[in-house]
Amino acid sequence: MIIHVANPIYDSVFKYIMEDERIAKTMLSALLKKEVVHVTVRPHEYSNTTRDTLSMFRIDFAATVREREGNEIKDRIVLIELQKTWLNTETLRFRQYLGAQYSNKNNIREAEDKGFAYPMVAVYLLGHRVGNIKEPIVYVNHDVFDYNGNVVEDGNMEPFVESLTHNSIIVQIPLLHGNVNNRLEKVLSVFDQTLVDGDTQQVLKIDEDKFADDNDMLYVLHKLTAAAANSEMRQDMNVEDEYYKAIEDRDTAIMQRDKMLKERDCKMAQMDERLSQQSEQLSQQSEQLSQQSEQLRNMAKALFVNGLSVEQISNMTGIDIDIIAKFLG
Repeated sequence: MIIHVANPIYDSVFKYIMEDERIAKTMLSALLKKEVVHVTVRPHEYSNTTRDTLSMFRIDFAATVREREGNEIKDRIVLIELQKTWLNTETLRFRQYLGAQYSNKNNIREAEDKGFAYPMVAVYLLGHRVGNIKEPIVYVNHDVFDYNGNVVEDGNMEPFVESLTHNSIIVQIPLLHGNVNNRLEKVLSVFDQTLVDGDTQQVLKIDEDKFADDNDMLYVLHKLTAAAANSEMRQDMNVEDEYYKAIEDRDTAIMQRDKMLKERDCKMAQMDERLSQQSEQLSQQSEQLSQQSEQLRNMAKALFVNGLSVEQISNMTGIDIDIIAKFLG
């Protein structure tokens, strides 16, 4: 059955579903490829939507991850720093945000006298492409090596190392084209923008039957359906549309201005080239005239030496008498 759901690429919709612990666990478990047994949204000064020139949605989670270590199963806390943006964003903004989290004392492990921090994973949900990377989801994981390039076992688990490095997950939303090859792609399929219904981006058209065997995903769809029917949520999406329309209009104006400036610079460069060529031509003509003048001077002197008068030389060469007089000094 085809259903219509709110588009989670909108900040307001994404915040609405990710504040639901079950959905947050579903999403983060798929991203981390590990069992997340508990999730809490961490309060901080950067929460919710930041309305600036490059709108970036930020939200932090403390995820309790269940992992097997040898024969034991242990729970450990991992901080998830999630950042989502529609637009091309300077990496400096991401780095500044991560820097703030590294310096946040609230991210230090409880009862830790050495000041070790919780391990952190940065997740980037991008509404744009990253260079020439063709994979929709990429993992950037850091290993610990010795001098010879051999992996140091358990190096990444060392608290000192975990406190100073982090892994990253990058999702390129434009490359989510309905191909579902694994659990994560199935979860992220609700972000597939090829499913946009109608002229507005606010609603996606999804085949619910594709998720009939997945209660967690059916729950996500139920939440998104509720968001689509919520008048306040639709109003929030309208505000986002107006905001991004203003940004697009501004960017279009900037692009048109830059195009005009580029065309003007190109015309000026062409004009400078023509002037340079004309100057070169005038220089060559001046050189030719100088050479011709020198040749005439030498001719007049030779004729004068051979006994011809100034008048005779003028009649023979057609050169004015006064000029011949100047040639002869």
